[in-house]
Amino acid sequence: MPRIRHTTLACSPGCTVEATLELFGGKWKALILYHLFEDGILRFGELRRRLPNVTQRMLTNQLRELEADGLVSRTVFPEVPPHVEYALTDLGKTLKPVIQALKTWGDQYAHSAPRNKATDWD
Repeated sequence: MPRIRHTTLACSPGCTVEATLELFGGKWKALILYHLFEDGILRFGELRRRLPNVTQRMLTNQLRELEADGLVSRTVFPEVPPHVEYALTDLGKTLKPVIQALKTWGDQYAHSAPRNKATDWD
């Protein structure tokens, strides 16, 4: 199902949050961005190895959406065999604090005990 894009960000108080989550929300986009922050430039196969549970089709779709949204650049090298590299754009690099905050929160959550009690968070 195609995504419905916001034409204005004044639709509700949380509209900007929703619009932001549309850019990198979902299961794989944040992980793709995280690996690009960590490693800089990655080829498609390298991303597949870092995300072993993603299908080739899903990774391709997620990368296309990130590219269409201006967060990731795709460079094709006309060699035999051809290869493609992905890197963050300047706009994509601005998401680093957001992705890092998600990782920090996830690290704290993963090391908390017991895992199923939300009341332990202050």
